[in-house]
Amino acid sequence: MATLTVEVEVPGAVSLDLTEEALSANLSDGRKITVPLEWYPRLVHATHDERVKYELYGEGQYIHWPDLNEDLTVEGLIAGKKSGEGADSFRRWLEAKQAGRPLTLDALMEYERSQTKDN
Repeated sequence: MATLTVEVEVPGAVSLDLTEEALSANLSDGRKITVPLEWYPRLVHATHDERVKYELYGEGQYIHWPDLNEDLTVEGLIAGKKSGEGADSFRRWLEAKQAGRPLTLDALMEYERSQTKDN
């Protein structure tokens, strides 16, 4: 049985629209794709200012929120992929956010190492 491979060019995001309920990506080919914000817990728990501070990379293929340490791809949005973050990882991130600590992976790991040393 032969396998058929089809290559599809994924358009880049040119801008985003974010509400309390949805994330919409305006794509370079004129389409707009909208997904529920609840698919991405870090965005749900973000302030408005944190949500609207995003960066587009790789001709709009990648979306990064520096204040949230969150990264999504346009391909994932089009495919309907929800956040793959585990419950423990998200819990640690949310605890750090609520405590006002830095949210980068390095900062989260350094904090956990310091807590282990102290105990």
